[in-house]
Amino acid sequence: MIKKADILAKKLGLTFNDPQLFTAALTHRSAHTKNNERLEFLGDSILGFVIAQKLYDLFPNASEGILSRLRASLVNQSSLAELARHHNLGDYLLLGSGELKSGGFRRDSILSDALEAIMGALFKDQGIDVCQSWIEQLFAEKLNNLSLDNWQKDPKTQLQELMQSKKQELPEYTLVTMSGLAHEQMFKVRCKTTLTDITCIGTGISRKKAEQAAAELMLEQINKVK
Repeated sequence: MIKKADILAKKLGLTFNDPQLFTAALTHRSAHTKNNERLEFLGDSILGFVIAQKLYDLFPNASEGILSRLRASLVNQSSLAELARHHNLGDYLLLGSGELKSGGFRRDSILSDALEAIMGALFKDQGIDVCQSWIEQLFAEKLNNLSLDNWQKDPKTQLQELMQSKKQELPEYTLVTMSGLAHEQMFKVRCKTTLTDITCIGTGISRKKAEQAAAELMLEQINKVK
């Protein structure tokens, strides 16, 4: 049985002036035409901004590249679904019969979208300050656990250590093209891993730089599909 939305709101520490916004945030497109897709679109942008600003303040000496990777480690489907499960969000979702039967309330994509939709609903209901405060509380533990020790390593090292931690084969780098004159050559390198079917191609003025670029793209891709 689907639990009442007001119970979830209380668990999340939220009170809505317009409860219909919260109900809409919990409504999947399979259940109604008035669903959470637009709110999820809004919440996704707000979440990215809030986490980016928080990381900017927390790590004043971190480069743009490191900040981007830190944000990607927090703002991804797997991370959001984990937070949603912690609050048993799936018990409160309004799903169509097909999604109910197929276990949609357990699916990462549906859970993460609903959580972002709640952020969008809270912003529309009470503005950016309240929304930002709640998101920071929601991510407090994940933010507190962040460290620059690993993120200051170069992308190839990060990717290699990630593969080793998952007991997977090491990344495979293949030279795709090498063009240009001797003093201004451009290299393209393909990176492939066993964690995803997608391959990433990096470019650089040396093979090493191209491999680093490909590894960075691969790390971003893996974070997206976790």
